[in-house]
Amino acid sequence: MIRHPFFSVEPWSLRETGLDLDTLAHTESLFALSNGHIGWRANLDEGEPYGLPGSYLNGVYELRPLPYAEAGYGNPESGETVINVTNGKIVRLLVDDEPFDVRYGTLHAHERVLDFRSGTLSRGAEWSSPARRRVRVSSTRLVSLTQRAIAAIRYEVTPVDEPVRIVIQSELVANETLPPSDGDPRAAAVLESPLVSEQFASSNTAAVLVHRTGLSRIRVGAAMDHVIEAGNVSLASESFTDAARVIMTTSLEPGERLCVTKLVAYGWSAVRSLPAVRDQVAAALEAARQTGWEGLLAEQRGYLDEFWDHADVEVDGDPDIQQASRFALFHVLQAGARAEARAIPAKGLTGSGYDGHAFWDTETFVLPLLTYTAPDTAADALRWRHSTLPLALDRASQLGLRGAAFPWRTIAGAECSGYWPAGTAAFHVGADIADAVLRYLAATEDESFANSVGVELLVQTARLWRSLGHHDAAGAFRIDGVTGPDEYSAIADNNVYTNLMAQRNLRAAAEAASRFPDRARELAVGPEETAQWRDAADAMFIPYDAALGVHQQAEGFTNHQMWDFESTRPDQYPLLLHFPYFDLYRKQVVKQADLVLAMQLRGDAFTDDEKIRNFAYYERITVRDSSLSASTQAVIAAETGHVELAYDYLAETALVDLDDVNHNTSEGVHLAALAGIWIALVNGFGGMRNHDHALSFAPRLPSRIGRLAFTICCRRRQLRVEATHTTATYSLVTGDPIEIAHYGEPFTLARDAPVVRPVPKRRARREPTQPPGRAPARRSMTPRSGRG
Repeated sequence: MIRHPFFSVEPWSLRETGLDLDTLAHTESLFALSNGHIGWRANLDEGEPYGLPGSYLNGVYELRPLPYAEAGYGNPESGETVINVTNGKIVRLLVDDEPFDVRYGTLHAHERVLDFRSGTLSRGAEWSSPARRRVRVSSTRLVSLTQRAIAAIRYEVTPVDEPVRIVIQSELVANETLPPSDGDPRAAAVLESPLVSEQFASSNTAAVLVHRTGLSRIRVGAAMDHVIEAGNVSLASESFTDAARVIMTTSLEPGERLCVTKLVAYGWSAVRSLPAVRDQVAAALEAARQTGWEGLLAEQRGYLDEFWDHADVEVDGDPDIQQASRFALFHVLQAGARAEARAIPAKGLTGSGYDGHAFWDTETFVLPLLTYTAPDTAADALRWRHSTLPLALDRASQLGLRGAAFPWRTIAGAECSGYWPAGTAAFHVGADIADAVLRYLAATEDESFANSVGVELLVQTARLWRSLGHHDAAGAFRIDGVTGPDEYSAIADNNVYTNLMAQRNLRAAAEAASRFPDRARELAVGPEETAQWRDAADAMFIPYDAALGVHQQAEGFTNHQMWDFESTRPDQYPLLLHFPYFDLYRKQVVKQADLVLAMQLRGDAFTDDEKIRNFAYYERITVRDSSLSASTQAVIAAETGHVELAYDYLAETALVDLDDVNHNTSEGVHLAALAGIWIALVNGFGGMRNHDHALSFAPRLPSRIGRLAFTICCRRRQLRVEATHTTATYSLVTGDPIEIAHYGEPFTLARDAPVVRPVPKRRARREPTQPPGRAPARRSMTPRSGRG
C-alpha cells in the first residue's frame, strides 16, 4: 500500500525498516500515539531532526483573532487553535560526549514498528558516533488507553564493541520552535510561545512544569519521573521556566545495558488552581509508578484485545487493504478512546492540521465506526456536542434563529470559521449531529442517553430547521441559502442532502418529544410545535430534474454551466488552490460527495433506479478534492452494482494517509478518511444498513477480495458477518435472538445457530465515468502486492 521501499505489508503492524529524513513529518503522523486525551506525534526520542514537533492535549487551545477585510454582523471575532503543549517525549543520548543524532556518524540500522495489538510504538537503531563508538538504542513508547493522563517510554542503550560513557538527558520542554506554515489553508496557524510559565521544579528523578495559555487561560501541568535499571548511575536534575531535565550518567561495558523507564503525566483545566493541577499530575504519576512498565503494557494489551474481539475486519485476498483497515481502526479508536466529553478533531491528536478543529466529519464518518465497535466512545463524543449546546443556542440567537446553530469548525464549541459561506451557512451540521444521535440510539437502545442528551439535541436542532426554513405559497417547506457538504457549491436553495437530513431530524424530534413527555415539558415543547415539525418534514421540498431523470444537488444545480474539465490541468487540483470560489460556485463541479452522501445516509428516500441514475450523473462531475469523498462513492458504487469501481475507491481512501495522497498527512492523519475504510468495507461491500431500526445486509464482493468478515455491536448483541462471492454467513456471538435481513428477506438470528444465505449474482451495468484525469487508480486491475 505504501510505495516507499522502507515499508512492508503486515496484517497487525506498520513497519518502517529504514529512516528517510525527507518523509519525517509524514511518518510522525502515521506512527503517532494517542488516547483521545493525550496525543504524541512520533518525533524521534532525541528530539531532532523533526518534521513537526507535536504533543497535544484534547481541548487545550489558544485564541487568535480572525482578520476580516470588512466588518460584518455575526462574523466570529476569534478562532481557536490547538497548541503544542509540553513535550515529554525527549530522551537525549550522549555517547562519550557526542550526541546521538541520525544526521551525524553512521546509522547502521533503523526500524520503527507501530503494533496495533499492543498499542505501542517501538524503535530500534544501531549507530556509530563520529568517533566510531557503536551503540544499540531501543525504545518503546505508549500513550495509555487505561490511565488517561499517562504516557510512557522504555529506553535502552547498549555498547556494541567497546566501553563507553553514557549520558541520558530526559526532558520536559515547552514552547518548542515550530516550522512556519506553508500557506495552505488546510494547515494550522503557528502560534509562537503560547505557554506562560507559572511554576517549575525538579528533584532527583522527577520534574514538573506548570504553564498557562495567555488568552484562553487554560492551565497545563506536565510531570515526569523515571525508573532506572543499571548499577552505578549518577543523577542530577534541573528546571527552568520552559524546560526541566533529569540527567543520568554511567559507564557501560560492551553488552551491558542501561534501561530507563520514563513516565509522563499531563493534566489541564480552565478553572482549577495551580496547586490542584500540579497535584493532579503528581497523583497520576504515582499511580503509574505503582503499575509499572510491565503493568502498563499488560493493561494496554488487554484493552486492545477486547476492542479487536468485537471490532476487527478480516479481508482475504488483499493484504494491503487488510493492513490499512486495521491501521484505520487503531487510529480511530485511539482518537476517541479517552476523549471523554471532548471533541474528536479531524486530525485526531496526530497533528495540528485544520488548527485542531472538529468538523461535521466526526458525526458523519467517525461515529458510525465507533457506534458499532466502541459505542461508549461514540456516546462521549455526543455528550461533548451536548456540552456545547449553550454556545450553539447563543449562536442561533445571534443569527436571528431559534434552536441551536452548531459550528462548522471548533475546538471548544464556538464557531471558528471566518468564511461564512462555507462555515455559518453549513447548517447541515445540526442534522449530522441529530443523525449521529439516532444512529447511536438505534444501535444501543440507550434509554438513559436518549432521555438526557438525545432528546435535547434533537429538539434544539429541529427548532433550528423550523425557523430556518419556510412554507412557500404552494405549501412546500423550503430551506434556502445554505451550504451542503460539497464545498464547491455554497448558499444554495434546497440542498437535497440538507433537506433530507433535516426531514429526518424534524420527525425524530417529534417522536422523541412524544416518547419522553416529561423531558419535552422541561424543554417547553408542546403539541403545536411538534405538529409544525411534522408538517415541515412531510412537506419538505426535494428538487428533481425530470428532464434528466436525476435529483438536483440543490435547486437549479443541473441548470448551471458545466465546469471545463477538459481544460483543467492535473496540477490545478485541488481546484480551491487555483480557481476563485466565485467561479466554482457557479458551475457544475463537485468537490466531494453531496447528493451521493444523501443516498448513503438517507437511502430510504430514493428508489433503486434513482440511485443508479443519480450516481452516474454525479460521478461525471465529482473531482474528489476532499479526502471525505472516496468512501461514500465506494458505498454507492457497490450498492448500484459497480463493485470493482467501489474497490478502487476503497483503495484510494486506504491510501490517503499511508501514501500521503493529498500531500498533507504531515499535519496529521485524516481521521474521517480512515473511518471511511471501515465504511467502505462494512456499509459498501457488507451492505449494512440500519434504516428505521431495521438492521439489514446485502454483501457483494469485488474480484480481489475472496472473503470479508466483520463484527459489530448492535442492540446489546454482538453479530458476525462473513461473506464470500457466493454465500453470506450470519452468527450471533452474544445476546438474545435478533431479527435482521439479507437482501431484504428478514430472518431471526440466534446464538449457536449460524444462518447461511446465498449471495445473488450481480447484474452487469455500464460503468459510470469520472472527470478527465480524476478516475480512481484501477487497483482492481493491478497484480497483488508481493511485499510483506
